Amino acid sequence: MRIPVIAGNWKMNKTVVESIALVKELKDFIREIKGVDIVVCSPFTSLWVVKEIINGTSIHLGAQNMYWETKGAFTGEISPLMLKDVGCEYVILGHSERREHFKETSEEVVKKTKAAFSFNLIPIVCIGENFEERESGKTKSIIEQ
Repeated sequence: MRIPVIAGNWKMNKTVVESIALVKELKDFIREIKGVDIVVCSPFTSLWVVKEIINGTSIHLGAQNMYWETKGAFTGEISPLMLKDVGCEYVILGHSERREHFKETSEEVVKKTKAAFSFNLIPIVCIGENFEERESGKTKSIIEQ
């Protein structure tokens, strides 16, 4: 039987200090929740410290994105190897914001997904529409792509 996943994507909203405070509060609250996998996806700058705080709990660490290459001259990117090194188990791929703002394509998301699997990261692959597409009734046609 599949276990439901609840993932929190903090986006670009928490400093390291704010991440520490939030995950400590979350850790206390989550003790009461059973039957689901809880994943926190903090900003990259907080992954290490968040992992230290959730270590030994049922909370899983996720990243908000990654590049498909392991190493190389890819300024500003983060690799699956780096994510595994800090303790990530999950990674969000293909988020509508990345597709919109960074022109990320489905082909790139496929490369990232394959790389995630090769490093035993669990990909959370986002499919679907952005807000404007949803509001204009394009959900079905976007998902079919």
